[in-house]
Amino acid sequence: MTAITEALTADHKACDELLAQAEDSISTADWQTGSPLFHNFRERLERHLAAEENILFPKFEQATGQTAGPTQMMRMEHHQMRQLLVEMDQAVSEQDDATWLGLSETLMMLIQQHNMKEQQILYPMTDQVFGNTAADVVQQMGL
Repeated sequence: MTAITEALTADHKACDELLAQAEDSISTADWQTGSPLFHNFRERLERHLAAEENILFPKFEQATGQTAGPTQMMRMEHHQMRQLLVEMDQAVSEQDDATWLGLSETLMMLIQQHNMKEQQILYPMTDQVFGNTAADVVQQMGL
């Protein structure tokens, strides 16, 4: 069963697409389009991160007894993403496309590395640990 891997990988792709759309608009200084796209991306990403931190990670840690393993690293990376999002939000407020685009590039690199670790290591582990109940975990996450 790969319910968690499939669902969360699809959500990663949806987040990536929203960021790419915002980047396309902001790269041409189209703030009227880019600003709402960025805010949609930020909301979607925050929902994803919160679902992992509030549901998936605690359930995985409870099932495995691992609290200092991969979930701790993922939480640290989530914190880094959130810091970049705050800076990007400020750049949107100031309509500073150069700063926003630089931060976006940094965020995209962080997200790509982060997603690779989740999709290739953590999610398959969670699917294995939860087995037939993995789909229930996905449903609880609401993604």
